[in-house]
Amino acid sequence: MTPTIEAVWRLEATRLTGALMRAGADLALAEDCVQDALVTAMERWPADGWPERPGAWLMTTAKHRLLDRVRHAQMAAREHQVLGDEADARAAHLSPDPLDLLLADEADEVGDDALRLMFTSCHPKLAREAQWALTLRLVAGLTVAEIARALFTKEATIAQRITRAKAQLAGEPFELPPASERAGRVPAHGVSPQPGES
Repeated sequence: MTPTIEAVWRLEATRLTGALMRAGADLALAEDCVQDALVTAMERWPADGWPERPGAWLMTTAKHRLLDRVRHAQMAAREHQVLGDEADARAAHLSPDPLDLLLADEADEVGDDALRLMFTSCHPKLAREAQWALTLRLVAGLTVAEIARALFTKEATIAQRITRAKAQLAGEPFELPPASERAGRVPAHGVSPQPGES
């Protein structure tokens, strides 16, 4: 990754992930589509030239990737009768029409999406250490290696925490929790990890 593309990535990753989750994707799917957009940028930008609005280019590419995945899943569900109920559930989850959500012009809600991602990362079902790792990854945009150094922990441990946290959050709504629950999530991020804690 060139330094320039990396700089754009760090600025845009939170906004991209939040926008896809707002459109109905779960965390794992949103991150997959955002990573696909980054890979496409790394392949195309050196050859085709730098886009005028790199963030918008990444957003459009990520949304199209999500739309492709949604359409593919819906087609597969229709072709296999046994998955019919799952297709209905997916369609209901992405209501209104995902095409409208993904391709419509939206106001920039990066602040709201970053806040939603932070509260998602602070979900009470996650262990404290998993909350730290996921917040640093999703909201701060740090790499696994950077998080490991910051928390004085092995990279493999951080990677496992993030993977498990994403699995635990599957199906959780991407929304701000009720006011009564917010105070219980925030304090976890006000405590610093101890050196050597794993």
